[in-house]
Order: sequence, then C-alpha cells, then structure tokens
Amino acid sequence: MDISNQVILFTGLLFLVSILASILSARLGAPLLLVFLVLGMALGEDGFGLVFQDIQMAHLIGSLALAIILFDGGLNTQTSSFRVGLKPAISLATVGVVITAGITGLIATYVLGLPLIYGLLMGAIVGSTDAAAVFSLLHTAKLELKQRVGATLEIESGSNDPMAIFLTVVLIELIVSGHTRVDFIVLIEFLRQMGLGGLLGVLGGIAAARLINAVPLSAGLYPLLAMSLGLLIFGLTSVIGGSGFLAVYLAGIMLSNRRVQSSQNILRFHNGLAWMSQIIMFLMLGLLVAPSELIPTSLEALFIAIALIFIARPIAVVISLLPFQFSWREQAFISWVGLRGAVPIILAIFPLLAGVVGAEMLFNVAFFVVLVSLVVQGWSLTLVARWLKVEIPPNDNLAQRLELDLPGQPDYELVGYRITEDASVFGRSPLKVNYPEGVKPALLLRNREILGIDEVDRLEEGDAIYLAAPRSMVDEIDRLFVSIKATSRLADKQFFGEFVINGDTSLQNLSLMYGFTLPEDAHNLSLHDYLCRKFNQPVVGDRVEMGTVEFVVREMENERCVKVGLKLVL
Repeated sequence: MDISNQVILFTGLLFLVSILASILSARLGAPLLLVFLVLGMALGEDGFGLVFQDIQMAHLIGSLALAIILFDGGLNTQTSSFRVGLKPAISLATVGVVITAGITGLIATYVLGLPLIYGLLMGAIVGSTDAAAVFSLLHTAKLELKQRVGATLEIESGSNDPMAIFLTVVLIELIVSGHTRVDFIVLIEFLRQMGLGGLLGVLGGIAAARLINAVPLSAGLYPLLAMSLGLLIFGLTSVIGGSGFLAVYLAGIMLSNRRVQSSQNILRFHNGLAWMSQIIMFLMLGLLVAPSELIPTSLEALFIAIALIFIARPIAVVISLLPFQFSWREQAFISWVGLRGAVPIILAIFPLLAGVVGAEMLFNVAFFVVLVSLVVQGWSLTLVARWLKVEIPPNDNLAQRLELDLPGQPDYELVGYRITEDASVFGRSPLKVNYPEGVKPALLLRNREILGIDEVDRLEEGDAIYLAAPRSMVDEIDRLFVSIKATSRLADKQFFGEFVINGDTSLQNLSLMYGFTLPEDAHNLSLHDYLCRKFNQPVVGDRVEMGTVEFVVREMENERCVKVGLKLVL
C-alpha cells in the first residue's frame, strides 16, 4: 500500500513539475517539448536513476499518445484552411517526405558507413515533421501566421506521419527478409494503407458526428464518447491494414467541421488530453535513453541533423511547392519549421522491435537528431518568423465562450467580451451596433451589476457584453469587440498601411490618385482581380509593391479581397 501511495505521490509531483515547467519554457523561449524530453532524461539512468527499457510498452504508449494528439490536431483544423493549404500540404506530406528521407538516407549512409538500405531506413525514421512539436510550438509561441503558411504547416504535420511510418515499415521488412530492392508490392501496400486510412477516417468521422448528436448523454460524457470513437477508428483501421494515424487525424477534421453536441466541451477536453499525452510521451521517451549512450555517435548524428535541416528539408520543400505560388520567404519558413519530435523516436523503436542489427545505434542517432531539431529550430521559431515576415497582426480572441446546448441548435454559444478604448464599438450604443446575421446581444455587466441591453446608452471601458451567436460567427464578432494590442512591428497601421481600400477599387484610378506607375498587366483590373492574378489564392498579409505604394491584403470574405491596406513607401 505504501508503495502504491508513493507512486501516486511521485506521479502527481512529476506532472506538476512538468506543467509548471511551461512557465520557465516561456521565459527562456525554449520549446516546451524539449523541456519534457530533458526532464525525462534527467529522471533516467544517468540522472535520478529510474530504469525504463520496455520497448514494447514504449511503442504502445507512444502510439496511443500520438493517436490522441493527431485526433486533437484534426479537431482544431478547420476545412476553411483547405482553400490554400490542402494541396501544398499533401505534396509536402508525400513527395516531400520521400525526398527528405532519400537525401537524408544517402547522407546517413556515407556518414555512418552503413549499407544503403540501412541509411535509407535512417532517413525514413527522421523524414517527417512531428504534429505534436509543430502544433505545440506554433500555439505556445502565439504566432499568427499568414493563412497560406500556417494552414500548410498544420495540415502537413498532421498528415505526413503515415508516409514516414510506411517507409520505415517497408524498409524494415526488406532488411529482415533479406531483400535489397523495392518492387511492385510496395506500391500496392502504400495504396492499401493510405486508401484505407483515408476512407475509414472520413467515413468514421462522419459516423462519429452523427452518433454524438443521436445519443442523449450527460454533458461530461460527450468528450469521452468522442475520444473512444477516435481510438476505435484508429484501432480498426490499423487492424485491417490501413494507416490508423491518417484515419484518426481525418476523423478529427470531419468531426470538428460538423455540428455536434457539446463541441466546446469536446475541444477543451481533448486539448488538455493532448497536452497530457505529450507530457507522458516525451517523459517516457526521455527515460528510454541515457545521455552517455548518445556520445559515441554524437558527431555523426550532429552532421546528419545539420544536413537534414539545411539541405534535405529545404530541397524537399522547394520541389514539393513548385506547382504552388509560395514566395521564397514562405518556403524558407516552411523549411525551417520542419521540426522533429516524438515521431522519429517512436519510429526508431520499430527496428528494435524487429530485431534489426544495429538498431540501438539508429535509435541513438534519431534521438540526437530530435534534440538538435528542437534546440536549433524550435528555439528560433519566433525570430525566424519575424525575420522572414510571415507573421500577421494576431487575433488574440479574448472572447469568453460558453456553448449553449439547445435542442436542435448544437452550434450556438454565449460569447462575452470586455470592452476597451480601442475596440471599434467603444462609445456606441449596443443597440446600434451592426451585428452579423444571427447574433443577438443578451446582457451587459457594469460595475458588478447586470444590465439589460436596452438600459445602456453607450459602451464604456470595462463593460462586459454577452451575445448569443452561432459558432460560425464568432470570428466576425471578434472584429467588432476584440482589442488587438500588437507590438509596433505588427500594429495595425504599421502592418497594413495608413489607408483602407475596397477590393473592388480600380487600380487605374488609384494610380492617378497616388501617382504610381501601373504594371502593364494591371490595366482595367480591380485590386481584387490583380491580387488574385498575382497570388492565385490571396490571403491576409499578402503584399505587392507598386512604386511609391504597397498594397496589403487586409480582409478576405468568401475568397474575395474585400479590404486592402495601402501603405506609403518612403
């Protein structure tokens, strides 16, 4: 009994330290996942002395944690981002992974002195970006990226694991069976895994949404039902030979983009569950390795990590994004955010389970590569985003959101905002605000007193207003009530310019007014038409310079540039 209580005490203390480490991580600018990994190593053989060498258990825990993290990633991916991010992300998740794994594999073959197929296995293990690392770092750093960049990164990181897993498993099978060449059966296996994963993920997500809406449960049980359905889809797909990781990610996307009961509860629950999964997974992976075991191959691993970061990933990104209109700055940032995290370490467990000769060395090299990636790329993420100018002014979304589980209306919420002086509705009557369709003001709090909307003449600083609104309208309400306090670098006028122009405005009229030379291909075009010709699918933050002025896309609505900032270039 004492041992059980001590284990519970130690577990609680470990989670508390891990969670509080996020404060230190934010102050130091260190990736939080790196903190968890280092903490696990500190608790291991060379540190506190805990011994954990159960490879099978590590594989089970890692796979389960990754399934939960990918499901949460899918729940937080909106299909609206597919407009600009889906096609390039799929290219990166397939062609990009193969190119990255191939180049890295060739370099590893030379550096480690391995047979080619072993080198390619090393490349496959570290070939994909990690959804846990990318989701965590982008959200923790509170980076608001241009939609083209942010959507591509998040969709890619959630969908490229299946390709890396497929390559790793195929190469291990070839090594174990003694084959040294890839034949037609590999293509069939690829189509089977991806086809089943895609099909069951989409159908499973749709079925999960219908089941959640059909079953009357206590509000606290809906998040558990969603989790169990996600794991069921993952397990079923894996058992019949498909890619469970792809299926669970797609199921999350399908579920989150449908009207479901208790959707906010489901999102909050899975966000916390994903964080817990990351803590457990990285602590466990840290326990698996002793720092002293990394030293013998540290120089070779460092060379491979540098080649991966500065050669393989950039080449893969440039080739994968050739059909799409990404600027060199956007390509450079996407290259830099090719973070390695838990997935390569878990994939490095596969050769250990299969009894591949030299698997321990592959595991140690993969672990060292992950450490280098998290330190070099993770630590510099914010600085690189600023340098490459892929940030846009952030929407802090200070809304307090409470889901209203009304019969037949599962997508309504009570949304609350604190009024500030720089909010666009400050000083106006709440009855005269032009609310989006379907939004109704409900009540207002002032000096701890509840007031009816008709009792308030003007909105004052410190007021808290609450509105009933469809979930789909929250972003539009944000534009009215959320105060965006950005640094001078991302301040509204500094970023978008001094003037706001309607997207339908004629460029020819603007050139006469502001005295800039109009490009030959811009005559008789509106701002919107020219920006669409320039960027194909423009997003907020896209900019083009014309002589003494610079146009910056400010607001998109139904794929139209409705507002464009005009910035005077000195």
